[in-house]
Amino acid sequence: MSEPAETSPQPEAPSPRKIIHVDMDAFYASVEQRDNPDLRGRPVAVGGARERGVVAAASYEARTFGVRSAMASVTALRKCPELVFVKPRFDVYKAVSRQIREIFAEYTPLIEPLSLDEAYLDVTENLKGMPSASIIAEEIRARIRDATGLTASAGISYNKFLAKLASDENKPNGQFVITPRMGADFVAGLPVGKFHGIGPATAAKMQGLGIATGSDLRERDLDFLRRHFGKSGTFYYWISRGIDERPVRPDRIRKSVGAENTFGADLHDVDAAWAELQPIIGKIWSYCEASGIRGRTVTLKVKFADFRQITRSRSTAQPVASAAELAGTTQDLLAGVFPVRKGIRLLGVTLSGLESRQETQADEAAPQLRLLL
Repeated sequence: MSEPAETSPQPEAPSPRKIIHVDMDAFYASVEQRDNPDLRGRPVAVGGARERGVVAAASYEARTFGVRSAMASVTALRKCPELVFVKPRFDVYKAVSRQIREIFAEYTPLIEPLSLDEAYLDVTENLKGMPSASIIAEEIRARIRDATGLTASAGISYNKFLAKLASDENKPNGQFVITPRMGADFVAGLPVGKFHGIGPATAAKMQGLGIATGSDLRERDLDFLRRHFGKSGTFYYWISRGIDERPVRPDRIRKSVGAENTFGADLHDVDAAWAELQPIIGKIWSYCEASGIRGRTVTLKVKFADFRQITRSRSTAQPVASAAELAGTTQDLLAGVFPVRKGIRLLGVTLSGLESRQETQADEAAPQLRLLL
């Protein structure tokens, strides 16, 4: 979002855009329940049931017990002893996600994916010429259910921030509209911890400053928010008024792609650590191939038994061109970590500095083109 000038504040008139935020309901867990009738109606967690496992997704039946994504598996089992753990099948989730994106593309080219299971759509001027964003959302949700057997929820509003908030209002399998007249008042009554873009640490800091709701946030002036929250303070100032001018960006490229694994037993040997890294590298490179992206910086993440964490990175002039190159760089970074005094409980790899394959090919061709000229 562009920063407003102090002397000429942004007008508080809402944008005329029509934005839909579509969010699949308990996506990973719902896919598993769809494909395995024995899981339907039961509390399901996608993830590892091991002592150090983590819940990647929880069904609504599991959520009633307080089970949530990113929760340690042992904690989830304490909350719900009947919890059924299922190993994730990311290839299946990606295939279903592609089906959903194909439906979106029939309505608008302005699609900004946030993850496999959610996206923003700008339907202000849509491919079907439909005047109502609410009707478009209803139709998309029905099409998704017919094509995949899964339910989706939707939020409809005049900007991205409010559309995201709205999609949580009638979950699962519902939708909600926040109109321009409702926007500022809707935000005013919400706890700041529910705002997309305000995490637990920031919410706690706001609480310490006496900011508990959107209304409290709106009472603070721009100078105060910038002083305490830096550039983010400008964003908080405007969203507290229901204003968000960020466009839906169909060309949004993620900054990094990574994967990690926590082990049931600590690793002390470099060969064992390298064996555990190979499937992680394979997963990252499969994503790069499927998405047509490449990256220039490889980062190795190591967490030890005492929870101390380190990272080691290496950047290259040209993007990493193959799985073998990614593996070689990662192996070099790993060798620099050993010998270790403490066992390793987690290893992860991230590839960043991403760009499309077309950009990479253009960069590689540029020197040859200059020579020909």
